[in-house]
Amino acid sequence: MRLEPPADGLRVVLYDRTCGGPTWWRPGLSDAWWVGTRLYRALGRVHVHRGVASWSEALGWLATFAQDRPLARVEYWGHGKWGRALADREDLDERALLREAPHRPLLAAIARRFREDGLWWFRTCETFGGAAGHRFARSWADTLGCRVAAHTFVIGAVQSGLHSLRPGETPTWSDTEGIAEGTAQDPARAHTSSFRAPHTITCLHDTVPEGW
Repeated sequence: MRLEPPADGLRVVLYDRTCGGPTWWRPGLSDAWWVGTRLYRALGRVHVHRGVASWSEALGWLATFAQDRPLARVEYWGHGKWGRALADREDLDERALLREAPHRPLLAAIARRFREDGLWWFRTCETFGGAAGHRFARSWADTLGCRVAAHTFVIGAVQSGLHSLRPGETPTWSDTEGIAEGTAQDPARAHTSSFRAPHTITCLHDTVPEGW
């Protein structure tokens, strides 16, 4: 597999491969993500992509693949909820960032590879929404030592509520943004993305604007 020079930093897309459709004529989200990664590769937006079935697989592969090359950007395409991202049914949340958590050595190895201007982007529903989303955003940025981004709305082809945070920063977006039912502490349902919602892009956009 041909890769760009190390100085450029690797751009990687991971996606949840467990959300396939019941038949070939009724594709699932994993099929859409599979097509999307190939499109991004063809457009030169990503150097390498991989479908994963767990966070252990995702982080283990990322920590060891092309170890001599820095990471410029990692995107994860999958499901999410308030303050967490899912690979199959496995949560990645605040608990996964504790010092004694099993993923910590892998996260430390990944953090060492990120460029100073690197980005980790959860293209998942609601991950930065609610009070739990605020806490996770701060913890994730501090753990990786780079800019991190995610959404506060249910996302699809249209993706609203995109926000980012750098290590040591405090979220500037409301912890009620995107919540349709419930409270920041106990959200029950999120709004679906729309072009009228704040900080909206589409699945064809591949950058997080500065200031978002």
